[in-house]
Amino acid sequence: MSILINENTKVLIQGITGSFGARHASLSLAYGTKVVAGVTPGKGGQLFENTVPIFNGVADAVRETGATASAIFVPPPFAADAILEAADAGVELIVCITEGIPVMDMMRVKEAIKGLPVRLVGPNCPGLVTPGYGEKSHGGCRIGIAPGYIHKRGNVGVVSRSGTLTYEAVFQLTQLGYGQSTCVGIGGDPINGTSHLDVLQMFNEDPETEAIIMIGEIGGTAEVEAARWAKKNCKKPIAGFIAGATAPPGRRMGHAGAIVGGEEDTAEAKKRILAECGIAVAETPSDMATTLLARWGK
Repeated sequence: MSILINENTKVLIQGITGSFGARHASLSLAYGTKVVAGVTPGKGGQLFENTVPIFNGVADAVRETGATASAIFVPPPFAADAILEAADAGVELIVCITEGIPVMDMMRVKEAIKGLPVRLVGPNCPGLVTPGYGEKSHGGCRIGIAPGYIHKRGNVGVVSRSGTLTYEAVFQLTQLGYGQSTCVGIGGDPINGTSHLDVLQMFNEDPETEAIIMIGEIGGTAEVEAARWAKKNCKKPIAGFIAGATAPPGRRMGHAGAIVGGEEDTAEAKKRILAECGIAVAETPSDMATTLLARWGK
């Protein structure tokens, strides 16, 4: 099993004809993902790479192809409306890759989708990968921008605010011979659709996932909330890493959400709380996989 996506997930790509969307649509197709539709207003009726039909709107794409997941590669001024269009069309999983969406736009989106049967991942995230088997990733699904070739099918779940650190953790695991069940990049914006806690709960219920790496950073309390939940509810071994130990208080570092605003927002406070909750804390990014393996007893 896996969480959120698998080899049967039918994916549509909003913004498939833009340079960024097109490049990653091609990579997802090569990975074995079932990309069944693209959406670009005004380009309906065309084909992407001579195989994927392009539609003018998401509703038409869903109705004609049965797509249940969407990857959004739409410029920031229009990305919020793209999310809402997908939600209105009944898309179950919306993965927004776009960086730089105004906070007020995301506040509007969060309010609009509240109570709807939709899962939003992102924005400003690398997306998700459920690895496939073998060199051609048979049985895999890639939504977003993560490099598929570093992944390996296995039993470790990875959740992270940082795209680059997601790839680092995945590569370390693969190099050591340990594969991943699903890797989820939730994004680093202050307002996003899916939290560390959401993903930990899904990993906890997934029988294929036997161990977890959780990667966070300064700013907000999401990692702390997830750790405290895990202490009471999760029996699977977890390793954590918190980026931003050297960041000066009050200054945004990298992600829009990476700014220390409270006593539990700092890297040191989060590391201390994670450790108190039974999570093995890696001191450097290069130690993430080995820290998990030590905690896991491997």
